[in-house]
This record gives sequence, C-alpha cells and structure tokens, in this order.
Amino acid sequence: MLSVIGISAFNDNYIWLIHQKNSNQAYVVDPGCGQSVLDYLKGSPLELAGILITHHHADHTGGIAQLQQAFNNKLEVYGPETEHIAGITYPIKGEALLTLNGLDNALSVISVPGHTSGHIAYFYQPLTNTNSDSNASDANSSGALFCGDTLFSGGCGRLFEGTAEQMANSLAKLADLPPNTQVYCAHEYTAANLKFALQAEPNNKALQQYSQSVTLSRNNNMATIPTTIATELAINPFLRTNSKEIKQVIAAKFQVEKPTALQTFTLLREWKNNF
Repeated sequence: MLSVIGISAFNDNYIWLIHQKNSNQAYVVDPGCGQSVLDYLKGSPLELAGILITHHHADHTGGIAQLQQAFNNKLEVYGPETEHIAGITYPIKGEALLTLNGLDNALSVISVPGHTSGHIAYFYQPLTNTNSDSNASDANSSGALFCGDTLFSGGCGRLFEGTAEQMANSLAKLADLPPNTQVYCAHEYTAANLKFALQAEPNNKALQQYSQSVTLSRNNNMATIPTTIATELAINPFLRTNSKEIKQVIAAKFQVEKPTALQTFTLLREWKNNF
C-alpha cells in the first residue's frame, strides 16, 4: 500500500514524500527545499532512500545537495537525462519502468515535454486494491501520478521550452490514465486556475461546483491537491479543447473562425499567460 504525504515549501510548492506502508524507505518528489524535507523526517520513522525529479527548475531541484549531505551521499537521485541536472545519480533516458527498493511496483516514467524540453512524470500503478488505514493520502487503490509542472488542477504549466503541440500531446497522455488516478502536481495553483477556467467555460456546471468546493477548501487553509484525472477531464479547459463552448469563447476573443483543438489549446495558453 502506497502512502503519499505532502510537504509544503516556499509559497505554494508541494514536495511529495512516498513510501510503502510495510517499509520505512521513502522517496521525495521534487524537493526544491531540502530543509522542509529534513524537518518533516525529524519526527518520522521513515528513512529517505532517494529523490525523484521531474524537471530542472530550481524550485524542484534546489534541495538535492542538502539532502545528499544529510544522508552521507547515499541517496539515489533519479531525473531526466536530457536536462543535465546537478546531483542526478540515475539519469532516465526516455520512457521507462523504474524499480525502487521498498516499493511493491515499478513506477512508469512518462515523457511530458512542454513546460521544459525534458520534463517527465512518474506514475504508480497499484498491484491490488486495498482500503486505506492512514490519514495520509492512499494512492494504492487508484494509482498516483506525480506530474511536476505539466498538469495542474484546472490548468497546465507555462511553455518555457516546449511548444503548445508538445504540451497538448503530453496532457493527452496523462488524460488517458485511469480516471481515478490521483494527480499530485507540484503547486497549489488551483484557485487561480479556476478563475481563468470559468472565463473559458462559464456554463460548465461541474466546473462551477468544483470552484465552490475549492473556495471553501482554501478559505479553510486546506490543500486542493491531489485531484483526479476524472475531475480534470470534467473541469480543466486545457483537457477540454474540444468543448463547443470553449471553442466559441476562443473564436470570439481571438477572432478565429472554427479553431481546431490545437489552435484552441494554443490560444488558451496565450490567454492564460496574460490573465
């Protein structure tokens, strides 16, 4: 059974600590702040075994050196080979299966360029369905996706290095995962994303309801992550570029007649950049 624990860092980052319930070996995903991880582990029986990196940005990699120092340079550090990240000990080339000590199943590495040119995501597929017995998020029955800055709840990452077509294709890969997959992105951007989403698709009832729920959660200082693939397919405009309403809104705003799904995505991203 996989347990996923969120560690807050900086203003809105999430560092995900994952471990098997029957093992004290843990891994962190995108530790931009090493001290935040060390502070959590002080009161925990878990021992850090390794680090999983999705892309090269400093708010995802900045804690690698401090964590290695704290654990006598014994940590296994995985990340995309093409991004030449300092501290990576196991560079990952392309899409692969990653077997980690202490986890009952391999992680699937998914290539998701767009936000950066070599961005990857990690997908945990459970072996069996069991019930949760922990306060931590239970990813065992549904699977877990650690997607960095590619897919957010209600949004997607900016295109710093990749193209709109690359990002659209990357999001399509993630959208094809099982609907109940728990999505662990790296930032608490949901409320801001939904303000934009409501402009792009104002009559989406699922989006309206989700927005109300998110507002309540944030007013109570509660996290909105994880989300699920099913939720995002229902409310996220960047996964809904075939929506008739979104296409109509884009056509009117940008004076484009009958935009394709890719044109719709490209213009949505351009609009969001300046929203």
